[in-house]
Amino acid sequence: MTDRHFPLEPTAAEAQAAIRDEFAFFSDWAERYQYLIDLGRRLPPLDDALRTEENRLLGCQSKVWIVCEGDAGRLDFTAASDSAIVSGLIYLALRVYSGRAAAEILATEPTFVADIGLSRHLSPTRSNGLSALLAFIRERAQQAA
Repeated sequence: MTDRHFPLEPTAAEAQAAIRDEFAFFSDWAERYQYLIDLGRRLPPLDDALRTEENRLLGCQSKVWIVCEGDAGRLDFTAASDSAIVSGLIYLALRVYSGRAAAEILATEPTFVADIGLSRHLSPTRSNGLSALLAFIRERAQQAA
């Protein structure tokens, strides 16, 4: 996967299945965390001009900036973090939801979180941050729909 733009898979469901399959290759959480860090490096760059308080995601311990563009037919999200693992979590969320129609976003529960064991292995602060990120994506889809 050298493509740095989303979506990578035709549907959100296929993206979640691909994520589940990729994480199944790793036998322990040290390897999974390293893979998350590697995924975070694949995020498309976020222009420094967009790293403003207005675009800051609240609810995250680390700094996260997120921007949404588009309409009900297609919503594109761009985001960045100052944390390597959080950047990987952003990559996973954008892989599932960015470049999709608002209706598809709203119809897709983030099952990848439980499927790959994130819900059991993230610290409470990272888990809260991931929840805030997913809530932001859902809110923008509801506004666009």
